[in-house]
Amino acid sequence: MPDVARPFAASNALEETGQMPALFVRETPPAPVPAPPPSRGTGPDFDRIQHGKEFVALRKSFRRFVFPMSLLFFAWYMTFVLLAAYAHEFMGRKVFGEVNVGILLGLGQFASTVLITIAYLRFANRRLDPQVEKLRAKVEADER
Repeated sequence: MPDVARPFAASNALEETGQMPALFVRETPPAPVPAPPPSRGTGPDFDRIQHGKEFVALRKSFRRFVFPMSLLFFAWYMTFVLLAAYAHEFMGRKVFGEVNVGILLGLGQFASTVLITIAYLRFANRRLDPQVEKLRAKVEADER
């Protein structure tokens, strides 16, 4: 009587165990397991850092740039999408040659993305990075 639980018989013993070796793979010795790095105690107190005045100021400075810029870009993007969906005559108006308003506004999306990226990099280099370095130095000094 056939085995109902196993409708297909394995063609060799290794298949039954689930230990079938991979084909076309060279046998290599297992790599040695690296030793864990030496323990330096418990590490920084991230909860204290996160609630410290320096980190709160850093986060506030970051949000003051990111949230308004994100809202501005989202409004600009939605304006473009809504104009493309509902203002066909306006978007199809020729500016010069075969270039219309829709193409210029679409290219403006790419240009605004590049400008926002440049503005953020300048902001981060001038305002955020110095605050991060001060906070990092303070945390490292506290760990010693």
